Amino acid sequence: MERRGQKYHRERLGEALREEIETIVEGELGDPRIGLVSVSQVILAEDARSARVFVEVLGDEAEALRTMQGLTAALGFIRRQVGQRLQLRHPPELFFQLDRSGQYGARIDQLLTRTRKKRG
Repeated sequence: MERRGQKYHRERLGEALREEIETIVEGELGDPRIGLVSVSQVILAEDARSARVFVEVLGDEAEALRTMQGLTAALGFIRRQVGQRLQLRHPPELFFQLDRSGQYGARIDQLLTRTRKKRG
């Protein structure tokens, strides 16, 4: 059973990681493969040794694939920068994952609109 303080600390650390990673990705990476990216969420493991970083990429599937390759190539730099900025002795291992929830939401809205038009 996890204590409430630990959970709160992990959530705060996850949000701080999200903000720092987004700042680094938006302004400090010079990789031409990386397109328009926003970090939607960071989920830390219970032991805070690893974190899944969910990113939304603007563009098609090819653009998303290129961006994910660029982010994976810059993983060491991002992890080192995050560790320095947040003064973490052992920054978590980062794993980037494409977040398609926005696309799914838009598709659901489109389908709902279509069914409303058929009824009305």
